[in-house]
Amino acid sequence: MDSERVFELITRNTEEVLTAEDLRQYIEAGLKLKHYIGFEISGRVHLGTGLLTMSKVVDLIKANVDVSIFLADWHTWINDKLGGDRETIIKVAKGYFKESLIAGIKCNGGDPKKVKFVLASDLYKENDEYWATVVDVSKNCTLARIMRSITIMGRKEGSAIDFAKLIYPPMQVADIYFQGINIAHAGIDQRKAHVIAREVALKLKIRPLLDNNGNKIKPVAIHTPLLAGLCKPPIWPIPREKAKEMLSELKMSKSQPDSCIFIHDTEEEIRRKLSNAFCCAGEVCYNPILNWAKNIIFAKQNAELIIKRPAKFGGNVTYKSYDLLEKDFLEKKLHPLDLKNAVAEKIIEILEPARKHFKKPRQSKMLQEVEWLTRK
Repeated sequence: MDSERVFELITRNTEEVLTAEDLRQYIEAGLKLKHYIGFEISGRVHLGTGLLTMSKVVDLIKANVDVSIFLADWHTWINDKLGGDRETIIKVAKGYFKESLIAGIKCNGGDPKKVKFVLASDLYKENDEYWATVVDVSKNCTLARIMRSITIMGRKEGSAIDFAKLIYPPMQVADIYFQGINIAHAGIDQRKAHVIAREVALKLKIRPLLDNNGNKIKPVAIHTPLLAGLCKPPIWPIPREKAKEMLSELKMSKSQPDSCIFIHDTEEEIRRKLSNAFCCAGEVCYNPILNWAKNIIFAKQNAELIIKRPAKFGGNVTYKSYDLLEKDFLEKKLHPLDLKNAVAEKIIEILEPARKHFKKPRQSKMLQEVEWLTRK
């Protein structure tokens, strides 16, 4: 595969690449590319985690990158998810959560056997050099910088936290270096951790990242978009001066089940949630349905969206580009209900492999257990 094709596969449908120049240099130098994306084990898996990020994982597989998924059970414990019960966290990580990501890879046409799953506890166990890497990273960060980075845990800057949460960002950075990762992948909400990883790169002594000539280099960070939640914003219209802050807070959230679609939702649940979703006529600046159409449906090559409607309302129409879809919606040539119905049917189609995956007895039992855990 030529270097331009590798670059295109790695960078397409991303929000940001830090930096594209570094990535080109590594590809052209023949550096073996090693990827990772890490996840807290925080309950049911929605489309942002299970579908959108796994789409990029499949791109990386196609680019012949060594791909790994990090099941961050320690980070989950630190961040008080699943009741902070370590035994439960590990069980869900190795069972339901892993199976959900496998299902997401299948939905994107990828081969799960080409992905390495790494449990944090297995990596850290009896491993002094990992903790030395955490200290090495920490010695090159100020306390103020770490305090500003707690937003990677979904917490507001300046909020009251226990001391353990200050260990989280250095651990996340150490995960990258200890595993020799040169492509760190996450949603754009993890940007602060990746910026720290790049800033400390040339200062580390324990596990620096090296090129083929033994020179210290910085990891490339690729950030995928966040999927908007389906619910109406608490303030509408969104004030222009608060747009950036609020859009981050309005991302899909499993704590609000009707704001998201889970990877294994039934056809009926998908239709119900999409039919009730916020979708203001002619609104394209903040529109969850258009956001999903752009980042899930039209992120795929040769994608199309079929709008089915009676002849008196314009008849059926097929969109083969997101730009045309957005243009017609902006000009009110496309009704919100028709858009929602079409996106619902397309999501149902895309998620068919996941529904089949969770109908298997073993996976079905895992799903039942995690649903009980997250609803009790």
